[in-house]
Amino acid sequence: MERIEANALFNIGYGLYAITYNDGVRNNGLIVNTVIQLTSSPLKIAVTINKQNYSHDVIMKTKKMNVNCLTIDTPFEIFEKLGFHSGKDTDKLKGILNWESSNGLSVLTADYINSFFSLYVDEAVDLGSHTMFICSVTEAITISDVETMTYSYYHKNVKPKPQAKAKGYVCKICGYVYEGENLPDDFVCPLCKHGAIDFEKIQ
Repeated sequence: MERIEANALFNIGYGLYAITYNDGVRNNGLIVNTVIQLTSSPLKIAVTINKQNYSHDVIMKTKKMNVNCLTIDTPFEIFEKLGFHSGKDTDKLKGILNWESSNGLSVLTADYINSFFSLYVDEAVDLGSHTMFICSVTEAITISDVETMTYSYYHKNVKPKPQAKAKGYVCKICGYVYEGENLPDDFVCPLCKHGAIDFEKIQ
């Protein structure tokens, strides 16, 4: 019988990015690991976002966003602020140094990124749980030469390890701990929106 091991997905190389946008009230952001260059002429980039994220509907409506390429110098607090809360009721950029690019959206400072891309959404592809936004690049600027943060580097060097005394299950994506003997099969992480398949029992 064929099988799918979720852990195998972690061996696919990913970068980590802060997506910034504006909902009409304030500048906002989220963390994604699903940014990829599609073509060079014309220059197209795809960003895939979970439909359960507040940012999904905002970007679907406004059709623009910035991709901030996070560096290995980015502290965990940036991932915590942008990735573990909802922009619907939280000023996620509060306390994070940023400025505005020519499209009016936030760009994080060189403390956190090595480059940014301003994108305009040309097409939205429904992928079930996620939407892939296929975008044209309207601006692309290099900020520094510090190495880009990878998903692997984040897990090994940035994300705090769960406390040994905790009992239950830990999300391998964001570190959320579910306390309890049995994790429901349909459980969805309240922070990163990943399902039970991305949890492992705390030994």
